[in-house]
Amino acid sequence: MNIVGLVIGAALEVLSLVAYAELSHTVFSPGPPRRSVLFRVNMSSLAVSHVLPGGTAPGTAVGYRLLTELGVPSGTVAFGLATQGVGSAVVLNAIFWLALLISIPLTGYNPLYGFAAIAGIILFALFAGTVLLLTRGQRQGLDRLHSWADKVPLVNADKLTSLLQTIADRLQILLRDRALVRHATVWAAANWLFDASSLWVFIFAFHHVVSPIDLLVAYGLANILAVIPITPSGLGVVEGVLIPTFVGFGVPKTIATLGVLSYRLVNFWLPIPAGGAAYLSLKSGGNRRFRGRLRVPFRRARAAAGRRADASAAGKVAADKQ
Repeated sequence: MNIVGLVIGAALEVLSLVAYAELSHTVFSPGPPRRSVLFRVNMSSLAVSHVLPGGTAPGTAVGYRLLTELGVPSGTVAFGLATQGVGSAVVLNAIFWLALLISIPLTGYNPLYGFAAIAGIILFALFAGTVLLLTRGQRQGLDRLHSWADKVPLVNADKLTSLLQTIADRLQILLRDRALVRHATVWAAANWLFDASSLWVFIFAFHHVVSPIDLLVAYGLANILAVIPITPSGLGVVEGVLIPTFVGFGVPKTIATLGVLSYRLVNFWLPIPAGGAAYLSLKSGGNRRFRGRLRVPFRRARAAAGRRADASAAGKVAADKQ
């Protein structure tokens, strides 16, 4: 076992988490919280997702609560978390499909590839449908949702449609800002690639070199199938897919097992106590001053958005008169 390799693998895992915090900082624009705060929020969410079943839903709920308590507007939080989660998953599928197209002619087809590809197609279809609903059929979709929500007990239809209206408005701003989309895509890809590199290094630490294409196929396959909310963050699913897939690619079974379990120690287990500490730091009284400072950029951002909307409306009225 190469101890230096294990240290490098752990460092790459930290870089993956830093890249995810940068992704959060990008999608929460304008006026996002500080990177250190977003890093701790992400770690808190990650810890909860690693101990509770239900996929990423429990962690997302904790992240929403923490950010709204810090003064971030609820619409901004909902949009940021949705964009962060779905966009990251779309990028993962793109990486997996690219690696798969290169791998199949070289190593052959595995039935699990089909399940992962179907899951990716469903994800892309849902993503595209949501974007079209919120940008093209926005008014009709919101009206229909309002009528459905009115029939559900304990649901405030006005608040729900108002929240979705805010998300739709921010989505349209995001789609027009190509630089922001490009930055978000780069950081989402960096998050996955640093994490995959950590796995490669952990296997290399046991003196076996895996082809980068084989690595990305196995990694993408495991993480796509881990989305199924059976166990907390795919516990058992990731290991159960990675180890036999690596063995199928020619990695000795003992090395595949040791490498994957060492990687999961850092990837899955260590974020739990780290996330607990991050949660306590966010909930401590020392963060109150920051909450007050955080509201200032959001107030300025909302005021600037209001001025732009007023200017746009005035320009439209002038054009209609002409």
